[in-house]
Amino acid sequence: MKPADLLVEIGTEELPPKALRGLMDGFADHVVAAIDGARLAHGPVHAYASPRRLAVLVEDLERAQEDREVQVKGPSVSVALDKNGKPTAAGFKFALKCAVDFSEVGRIKTDKGEWLAYSSIEKGQAAAGLLPALIEKALAALPIPRRMRWGAGSEEFVRPVHWIVLLHGKDIVAGTVMGIETGRHSQGHRFLASGAVTIRQPADYLGSLEKNGHVIADFERRRKLVRTGVEAAAHQAGGIVVDGESLYDEVASLVEWPVPMLGRFDEAFLLLPREVVISTLTRHQRYFPVANSAGDLLALFVAVANLESRQPDKVRDGNERVIRPRLADAAFFWDSDRRKSLASKLESLRDVVYQKGLGSLYDKSVRIASIVTWIAAQRGVDAANAERAAMLCKCDLLTGMVGEFPDLQGVMGRYYAGSDGEQPSVADAIGEHYRPRHAGDDLPATPDGRILALADKIDSLAGIFAIGKKPSGNRDPFALRRAALAVIRIIIECDLDVDLKALIAEAVAAQPPGKTEAEELLAELYTFITDRLRRYLLDRDDNLATETFDAVLVRRPSSLVDFELRVQAVQAFLELDEAASLAAANKRIANILRQAGETGQGGNNDVKKKLLTEPAEIALHEALGKAGALVQPLLDARKYADALRTLAGLREPVDKFFDDVLVMADDKGIKKNRLALLGKLRALFLDVADISRLSTL
Repeated sequence: MKPADLLVEIGTEELPPKALRGLMDGFADHVVAAIDGARLAHGPVHAYASPRRLAVLVEDLERAQEDREVQVKGPSVSVALDKNGKPTAAGFKFALKCAVDFSEVGRIKTDKGEWLAYSSIEKGQAAAGLLPALIEKALAALPIPRRMRWGAGSEEFVRPVHWIVLLHGKDIVAGTVMGIETGRHSQGHRFLASGAVTIRQPADYLGSLEKNGHVIADFERRRKLVRTGVEAAAHQAGGIVVDGESLYDEVASLVEWPVPMLGRFDEAFLLLPREVVISTLTRHQRYFPVANSAGDLLALFVAVANLESRQPDKVRDGNERVIRPRLADAAFFWDSDRRKSLASKLESLRDVVYQKGLGSLYDKSVRIASIVTWIAAQRGVDAANAERAAMLCKCDLLTGMVGEFPDLQGVMGRYYAGSDGEQPSVADAIGEHYRPRHAGDDLPATPDGRILALADKIDSLAGIFAIGKKPSGNRDPFALRRAALAVIRIIIECDLDVDLKALIAEAVAAQPPGKTEAEELLAELYTFITDRLRRYLLDRDDNLATETFDAVLVRRPSSLVDFELRVQAVQAFLELDEAASLAAANKRIANILRQAGETGQGGNNDVKKKLLTEPAEIALHEALGKAGALVQPLLDARKYADALRTLAGLREPVDKFFDDVLVMADDKGIKKNRLALLGKLRALFLDVADISRLSTL
């Protein structure tokens, strides 16, 4: 039979909206992996999802597996046959295993000798018999943190499953998935559809659901309709959508039949901080704020209903009535919080536990202030405002506004500090100290904000590591990987050049006494941060190889800014014609020194000129002296690329040395002197990176 399209739809109760796209893509990936693993050829694959369904459509899926030849390898001929060529017990046993007469057993020759073998044709299985189990396998592989059970069955999924559509062409693939018999009947919209929706064949899926069920199952199309409709409603009111990208996916995951509509609220609420209004609309209600062309908020929002109502004004009124008390609560908190200054809340932080073993939020504030002072001293800047911000930066956690809107921590601290008459730089630093909150987020924009953000994150890393709560596997409840990446971004992208090892040591010393030794903790944290640095640099530059990063990591630079400069220098070095030869030479030198018990850091003794007898070793010694004199000022100025270009000039004397000179000479003095010469050569390169780790291909 000809290939036909496959459709599988898992009908559920409402799926978690923030996870819907991931579930959709994951289900499609696992279905493809399952059918590929079952040797079922197919065409393009399409993933669909709505709040009550996950679906995959696979074009041109074969009706059955192809037949294939299966070869079973048996014992060697020397074991399977006796000296007269008759089968031994081992030979007969192999034939019995293959269920054939020994005369039907063949032989194969390999590099290791001749072996018995039997080839047979394995008949391909029908797809219909395989698919239910493959779908179950795909569902089981989805990364669902917490699964639910329902009814009396033992099946588990992210939400209870109520129907299964499984079609191959026009035929139902009979079977059971998640305890439910497969069929061709889907369900439409909860309120707009009158009953089950029959799917005649996979190609009809989207059209049948839309026409007969008022469901737009194509996630991307539904998202586009949400976006287009929301933007059109805002434009019609003379405005533009604010922060739409953060909501389009989630709203598309909440509705099956999107109907945008414009709503209004009291203009008096525009006196609230902009972020408060936006958070109230977006985080609490999933409404889209509207602003004018200058970016000023208007007393408007766009809501997306999940149905077409005969009385749209009542739906609009309902949305407006829902948002009104939310904004009124925010206004109450805004007024009441400002009756007391942030500074007045500082002592109350003593009563709030930051983390067991790490004291209170007050203790954390004191530690951050201490680290801020240290960073400022290293940078040669005044620490007064940054230190003041450090002591106040957690105070907004005790305000009513942040209690109701946790995502506004830091943001409200900035507003309240400004209202209290604090210095603008203090208020700005408080507002910026949580940045970057996530990948791609903005970095702190002010000098004090950068110092404070860095201090806050390095304190969190040192503290949580100190109490033994470091990330393990996929578990990272304190988001320490994100904190480490934030440290990297602030240091590198803001050019905040500090000694990372010394910074870690300062943060570790500020923690309450613990069981972990300071030196051990320092090494752990440095490794943890540089592991994140590896991923950061590799993601940022597609041309960067892991071995280039590792070549620099050997030097364990104290400064991440310095680390990046070295990586860039090694990348530039790899473009030189001399790179491959010098990398190979360094690898050879490293092996020689290691076998001879030398450190490779310049040799145990200085090179003795009087023991240099061969012209090639004399020339190399002279070249090293000249290169060293040229390179040292470049190293001091962190001009590592120029330093490596200078060292590239050593290629000819190095090649000549290895062509003409026997390093492991019989005379122990000469041998030791030549090892010292190679150590000096290796040390020159090691001042930048260990280029022996680079590929010579």
